[in-house]
Amino acid sequence: MSALRVTEIFHSLQGEARPAGYPTAFIRLTGCPLRCVYCDTSHAFQGGNRLDIAEKLERVAAFSVRHVCVTGGEPLAQPACIELLGALCDSGYTVSLETSGALDISAVDSRVMVVLDIKTPDSGECGRNLWANISRLKREDQVKFVICSRADYDWSRSVLAERRLEQLCEVLFSPSWGQLPARDLAEWVLADRLPVRFQLQLHKYLWGDAPGH
Repeated sequence: MSALRVTEIFHSLQGEARPAGYPTAFIRLTGCPLRCVYCDTSHAFQGGNRLDIAEKLERVAAFSVRHVCVTGGEPLAQPACIELLGALCDSGYTVSLETSGALDISAVDSRVMVVLDIKTPDSGECGRNLWANISRLKREDQVKFVICSRADYDWSRSVLAERRLEQLCEVLFSPSWGQLPARDLAEWVLADRLPVRFQLQLHKYLWGDAPGH
């Protein structure tokens, strides 16, 4: 099986998206072509250890969990990520992929729940959004906006309306940790009656920026 560079494999509670709260095995792959201003995983930009897929499956099995999340960095920056996702699904796990949306998701196994992060202007990487990915989303997938300001919120609301994202899959609006008060975003969502799911990062409230969570 193919080898991939891995920054860490760890066990924690899923803090985001539909499986939030479930004990989950996380596989954090190394490398990312983006540099979002709020990134909290810059330690995954380089380095890491090369492990083949069989070794990753063995490490994950030791956690005795049902849910596995492949994250980064940007997981799809390593082509062998596609093979890893398929192997995890074949092993019977409920698998999610956290991706920036800057890279093509068309080859991702249909059994995987894709969490597609559409980059807002304040992220500094809005120009990297690969909008063709929108047509590749499944109903079981989720789209996420990490919102840093009122301007980010207004931009996200416009994208939501123009592309009718809620008709494709569930849409998440999440305040950027340390930049936008969660209550402000919650009140904007309610005032505008948006068809989105307000989301907090559970792991941040439990462990802050501690590594391994």
